[in-house]
Amino acid sequence: MAPHGIYQIISIFLIGIIVGFLSGLLGKGGSAITTPALQVFGGVAPFLALASPLPVSLTNASSGSLAYYKERLLNKQVILLTIYSGVPATILGSYMSKFVGGQMLMIFTAIFVCGLGISFIIPLFVKIPSMDTNLLHREDPATWKILTIGVSVGLLSGLLANSGGVLYAPLFIRWLKLPTKEAMATSLVVAGGLAIPGTLVHWWLGHIDWWVVLILCIGSIPSAYAGAKAAIKMKSETLEMIFGTMLILFGLYDIYYTLK
Repeated sequence: MAPHGIYQIISIFLIGIIVGFLSGLLGKGGSAITTPALQVFGGVAPFLALASPLPVSLTNASSGSLAYYKERLLNKQVILLTIYSGVPATILGSYMSKFVGGQMLMIFTAIFVCGLGISFIIPLFVKIPSMDTNLLHREDPATWKILTIGVSVGLLSGLLANSGGVLYAPLFIRWLKLPTKEAMATSLVVAGGLAIPGTLVHWWLGHIDWWVVLILCIGSIPSAYAGAKAAIKMKSETLEMIFGTMLILFGLYDIYYTLK
């Protein structure tokens, strides 16, 4: 269905710009922000607001990863293994969601996200060698660790009907010990890749409004590239402070949204 009125078109376009920039900057698909924004500011129906951001995650990943690719910041091993293990886990999680209560799972996940955010803020003020992300890894991360992240986040994503992009970058940094910018670049591609199954399913179910997708993409494609370029130019410490703060805000918002 085509959007009604110039106000709705402008609102969706601006949402695309903002979400695209944050996606490129922070290495996440952006559906967690886009869905409520489309409902509140864009006047989009809940089912369409939930599913329409999924194909936009693909275009954001393509645009942002182009900037990261030029700087050789994409970890191909992590991308391939995470998507390889994450896709079937996401499908399984989607099936299991009918048997598992989602509210407490959402709250615990949000608390975990807040904890990850705090773990990025504390080392900026208190020196903790084990959390020093400026120390580049000297060897490839263990395959079992990558597969564990892919399966666990994939299951959680399927259970919560979310791409899980908010978890990949911090886990790549904290557990795989990837440098901050490499982790965010890699996370962006993974989030886009894992949005493909959901996009196909929701397209088949008729839950995607392609007019909304088009308007979002017009705003988000150039801004995702701009966000990635901004991340590349930033100091790692500045990027980590922004990232940690946003994780805390996302976590608190999820708790509020779940409990209200």
